[in-house]
Amino acid sequence: MKTKEDFLNGQILLIDKPLEWSSFQAVNALKWAIRKKFNLKKFKIGHAGTLDPLATGLLIICTGKFTKKIPELQGQVKEYTGTFTLGTTTPSYDLETEVDQTFPTEHITPDGIKQATEHFLGEIDQVPPIFSALKKDGKRLYEFAREGKEIEIKSRKIEILEFEITQVNMPNVHFRVVCSKGTYIRSLAHDFGKTLQSGAHLSTLRRTKIGDFNVNNAITPTVFKENLS
Repeated sequence: MKTKEDFLNGQILLIDKPLEWSSFQAVNALKWAIRKKFNLKKFKIGHAGTLDPLATGLLIICTGKFTKKIPELQGQVKEYTGTFTLGTTTPSYDLETEVDQTFPTEHITPDGIKQATEHFLGEIDQVPPIFSALKKDGKRLYEFAREGKEIEIKSRKIEILEFEITQVNMPNVHFRVVCSKGTYIRSLAHDFGKTLQSGAHLSTLRRTKIGDFNVNNAITPTVFKENLS
């Protein structure tokens, strides 16, 4: 059993974030469970890299003195698995918003899909989605998006180390990606659709690894709370 001192001195907790939870909600669930269990007034806790509410998988949560390790953990290489849906786009590049455009997919072959991955390997310039928490002029991008404002978003250098198509059952394409910090898989989905002269959006996403940490060793916030009691 972990003690109060363990959490204050520092723990790295591997959490499997449930679907539709925000990363903030997951941190909060742990924070309140630990505070209640050990009757703590003040207590440091934070996560090392946000996952969108519609994504599941590995969230690293640091407590106590280990919150200092967050920047280092955020910089680690990440692995994701998920699904692109071809032939349709959405303003948010995922299922957070409704489909806004439809494109032909008849010309797309499984070989063409596999070849398209080669366009993205190595260091590339990627434009983040407007529905993101990045800031421009002191305002979050998604705030501009919700106001319907057109703004210019600068591209950023990212690196895709591995990009593998694991299964194709049209219009869904299942993939595995290993990438650098700052990569938006939603933007990858959008750009992938364009490369195939069609459209695409991200329909499922799971983060499986951050550096040497694996989601197979993670537990849900609910199980964490049960283990504490």
